[in-house]
Amino acid sequence: MSYKGNWSKRGEWLELTPGKVLLSQPDREQAAAKWLLETFGMPEKLYRKLRHEQGIQWRGDRLRLVLFPYRDYGIEPRWQELHVLHEDEFCLVVNKPAGMAVHPDQESEETTLNHVVAAYYEAEGIHTAVRHIHRLDKDTTGPVLYAKNEYAQLKLDEAMREKKIVRIYAAIVQGRVGQELKVIDLPIGKDRYHSSRRRVSLTGQAAITHILSSEVYPRASLLNISLETGRTHQIRVHLSHMGHPLLGDSLYGGPALFSRQALHGERLLFHHPLTGERVEVQAPWPQDMMELRELIIEGS
Repeated sequence: MSYKGNWSKRGEWLELTPGKVLLSQPDREQAAAKWLLETFGMPEKLYRKLRHEQGIQWRGDRLRLVLFPYRDYGIEPRWQELHVLHEDEFCLVVNKPAGMAVHPDQESEETTLNHVVAAYYEAEGIHTAVRHIHRLDKDTTGPVLYAKNEYAQLKLDEAMREKKIVRIYAAIVQGRVGQELKVIDLPIGKDRYHSSRRRVSLTGQAAITHILSSEVYPRASLLNISLETGRTHQIRVHLSHMGHPLLGDSLYGGPALFSRQALHGERLLFHHPLTGERVEVQAPWPQDMMELRELIIEGS
């Protein structure tokens, strides 16, 4: 579901013009509830919360919703340069650099992308929680999607569950990948002998990787890949299992020709949580990946 009408953000309020059909109803509150749930597509959980907190109001012919309330960031802001790829009132997409985790863990005090996004919000006067919708491995580069309010988070989380958010990666792997390799459909589970590794396991979770295209050179291949599922280390595990580990991926047997796994998120495609419009975000290749590509081409 999506909203095709006019809308505007006024402070913490989203103002909508649902039309004369609602205004003519004898019980506008009941009509608004039905419209919000069935036509506008508001998650019922959020609708109940807004109704309880008096966050749904009529002002003349406009229906107002508290979708942008003041919220703490939920994480300490730490300033660092941030490459913003896309931003609107509901979504933020940033380009994650190599060597930075998306969110902190209990064992490390390192600055993460979430810390940096909090600092960006602070600098821009945006008062909302830092909500990442998906993750990338620490040494993988590319776009990460954030929801800028609870409504966007619920809608984008649903899109992730329904596999409607498309992520396309570039991977440089060892060896010549045959054109016949199009889909890797193998379950992935934890490696009992190594706490941070994953492996193909019949008792693991379903995992499907699609090879969209390939450039094959004598000693390496450049692949474009999309994920149907999002298991931890999925691309790395699947390609290593097929005998084509990523260059630089020491955890999964990749040759030490690169300082990290040669994996970059090239494109992110999703539907805007309010309007339903298709959003496509491209992330430029980092310099080290461009240099590696030239190296494997010259090596041919």
